Amino acid sequence: MKIETYLFGTIEVSPEKVINFPAGLAGFEQSKRFMLAHEEGKENPATYTLQSLDEPTLAFEIVDPTTLGYNYELVLNDAENALLQSPAAEDVLVMQILFKQNEEGKSGIMPILRAPLVINTRARVGLHKIMESMRPNITLSNLASSV
Repeated sequence: MKIETYLFGTIEVSPEKVINFPAGLAGFEQSKRFMLAHEEGKENPATYTLQSLDEPTLAFEIVDPTTLGYNYELVLNDAENALLQSPAAEDVLVMQILFKQNEEGKSGIMPILRAPLVINTRARVGLHKIMESMRPNITLSNLASSV
């Protein structure tokens, strides 16, 4: 199928590349179909673009949290597990959405820690897991010294 996008122009997307988010993403519930794009020629890109197939101007830069030193141990409730079609651990991909933060005249790119994306790569279905609070099940592996 041909999709018109703001970032990439008109692109051809094969149906097996579509990732469905049945509940959409927080704040963007109307967009349910997405695809992952990355810079051509890079086998292991640092970031990906999660492009909406329902809204051409909607795209998110996402990253594997381990590249930033974060390690999630998520517990899915029954509804989340059913939505993801009870995936095997090796079929689960956890990603973080990046956002631009401006503070005191300085800007930087930050991950949204409390709302990772959880994707069943085999079934190509995902959810935006909103966590009420940070729990000790997120560890930082890039600390320079022991705390």
